[in-house]
Amino acid sequence: MADTATFGSYGWAGQIARVNLTDGTISVESDEAMQDDYIGGMGFANKIMYDEVAPGTAWDAPENKAVLAVGPLTGSGVPLGGRSTWATLSTFTTDYQVVDCHCGGQLGAMLKYSGHDGLIIEGASDKPVYILIDDDKISIEDASSVWGKGTRETNEALCKKHGLDACVAAIGPAGENLLPYACVINSRSHSAGAGLGAVLGSKKCKAVVVRGTKAVNVADPQMVSDLSDYMIAQVLGSNNNHVVPSTQQSWAEYYDKGSRWTAKKGLYWAAAEGGAIETGEPKPFEPNTMGYRCMKSTKDLGPEAEKYTVKMAGCHGCPVRCYAQVKHPTVLEKTGYQSMGNTCVPNFPFSSYMQSIMKVPGTTTEEGTLTEQSVIYNLLIQATVDDLGLWCNYAQLYRDLAHTYVEGILERECPNYADYDFDAIMNGDGTPFIKILSDIAANDTENKPIAWLGHGPMVWCEKWDDMKWFDTTASCLINYRGWPVHHAIECFGQVGGVYNMMFNRDDMIHSAVNFQGCGLPIDLKKEMAAEMWGGEDAIDPDKNYTPMNEHKAEFCWWSIVTDVLHDCLTVCNWVWPMAMAPAKERSYRGDLDLEAQFYTAVTGKEVTIDDLYKAAERVMTLQRANTVRGMTDAEGNMGCNDFRNVHDVITEWPFTKDPDIEPFTAGTDKMEKDDFQTALTMVYKRFGWDEELGCPTKQCLEDLGLDDVASDLEELGLLPDGGTSYDERTRKYDGILSQYCGDNPALSA
Repeated sequence: MADTATFGSYGWAGQIARVNLTDGTISVESDEAMQDDYIGGMGFANKIMYDEVAPGTAWDAPENKAVLAVGPLTGSGVPLGGRSTWATLSTFTTDYQVVDCHCGGQLGAMLKYSGHDGLIIEGASDKPVYILIDDDKISIEDASSVWGKGTRETNEALCKKHGLDACVAAIGPAGENLLPYACVINSRSHSAGAGLGAVLGSKKCKAVVVRGTKAVNVADPQMVSDLSDYMIAQVLGSNNNHVVPSTQQSWAEYYDKGSRWTAKKGLYWAAAEGGAIETGEPKPFEPNTMGYRCMKSTKDLGPEAEKYTVKMAGCHGCPVRCYAQVKHPTVLEKTGYQSMGNTCVPNFPFSSYMQSIMKVPGTTTEEGTLTEQSVIYNLLIQATVDDLGLWCNYAQLYRDLAHTYVEGILERECPNYADYDFDAIMNGDGTPFIKILSDIAANDTENKPIAWLGHGPMVWCEKWDDMKWFDTTASCLINYRGWPVHHAIECFGQVGGVYNMMFNRDDMIHSAVNFQGCGLPIDLKKEMAAEMWGGEDAIDPDKNYTPMNEHKAEFCWWSIVTDVLHDCLTVCNWVWPMAMAPAKERSYRGDLDLEAQFYTAVTGKEVTIDDLYKAAERVMTLQRANTVRGMTDAEGNMGCNDFRNVHDVITEWPFTKDPDIEPFTAGTDKMEKDDFQTALTMVYKRFGWDEELGCPTKQCLEDLGLDDVASDLEELGLLPDGGTSYDERTRKYDGILSQYCGDNPALSA
């Protein structure tokens, strides 16, 4: 056990804990040197991974690290400041490069309240352990009593032992069994995916338990409070910052059925404790009713879910409350858990990702409405995967499972196929999903080959001779390196397509899709696009795309850097940035300066939004450089900077779908190959990367203050000259919407 020192500063706790599971040493170190350039969260984690994990390290080697980090806004009182970021090596994509795993819940704020901005887990234990952080005391504890348990039982046991105010982030059987598709779960079902659970399993680390009782010191508490009041009253919408209601309401100028502002008269939290609660018609300038705006359960699960909805919940510091708390007696009977909660993919695994392929009778009505049977299927899967600590690669597991069943692949490859009773599933009983998912999590590929699905399509497609699945529209696989779409070509065409190439996993970018689905009319959104990204042609109507242009490249760049910025600060990119607002009085404009104003109020350091965007670009470029060091070329040689032809290679189906319709025709999101290459070139140029290769240039790295990285790549022969200087390629965003923000307290301070 170690008592930690205290460094401290406004916003940041000022220190990162380091735990070596091989030799048991525990230490803390200052993070002050990283604060200005890397902010926190994703920035800290990627800087540590670049400096400390050598290219070519295996994901399950003790030399790999799992780095948890938060930013200066985490737990500070800034709205939606409850996120956290992990970085480690990928377990499921080509070359196993650095990935980020982002999660909500309570972990990030609790870590900050313990007096730490991060935790570096290194080495590997020879027996099951968990890491306990209790304010200044950090220890490695015996986990033998919870090894083999699900995440829920582990959470309950460790909270009983260390206090109900502790936050437990745990792996389940999937992580213990080193399944590449394993995640870490905190606060019951807030997950950090991308194989992180398998990395912790390889280190025999069952959990990280954090209890924090300290405060976050902020430089200007009154300004933080005033900005929060202003943002919540005027600027903030609903989930994904949708700013109009989904139904016509007396107060609203616009409505859009796709909006996640789903509250309406006659819609209830019907299973609420103490009696049903009506969501009603919450309006802008009513901060106390904001928590009713997002009825996520019926949005995801269909109208039948209303009677099982207890309430909406969410992460630390979030007034939006997009996390559906649902109780269902059948799920209690089948799983032992009466309550489920989620906010995204695990909320609707069957109805959105499996049913379209499996076509199970009785799960939808003739009109396409989800039925009670569909609700049960979704909740059974949700409760099971969360307890197993099983990650789905943004629903790829569900699509792969459905596809391999329908195509007869599972029956051909699995000697125990009969155990899975797909006939029962097709006849209305979802219970066999528990056995299917448990066998995947067990990772016994020799005796239960269905577990290969949990290694990802990069593995199972080759093993089972089904590589054509990558080029099938139904697969949603967007990159041959093993990841699927995450708001891709269906979200502003080339913009979504390009940013789906940029990381070493699905991109997790919501900035563009928030704007796409916010509910405002396209003509108004085009006016806003001209103000923010330089031209109305930065965006197109859905499925009515035009060829690539420089304004789309700007929009793509902005979408990437805002996502990275939020994962550094760490705040929720599901709702941030504030590009639009629900208030007609503001002409529906948001406030793009808020991140910088909150940063200044919290840390006391004066910055503009352009300063923060530059820092985010630095973090993105650092990860790109790290990939250069570890990526292999066509001959298998490590060290490759040809992103265009090796990394950023989109699959074939975006160009072959809708065979009877031409690209740039109303009614399709089909892409055109030459145009997509033009899109890559334009976005590479906007980042200052080499326009042909897509890798960082010497000019780019030096402009971003990454001279040491430039030296590393130059020594490896992987650093091209050229590139446009930062000032020449950069659009200024500071004050770009200030004419609509007269009530912003920071402008009158």
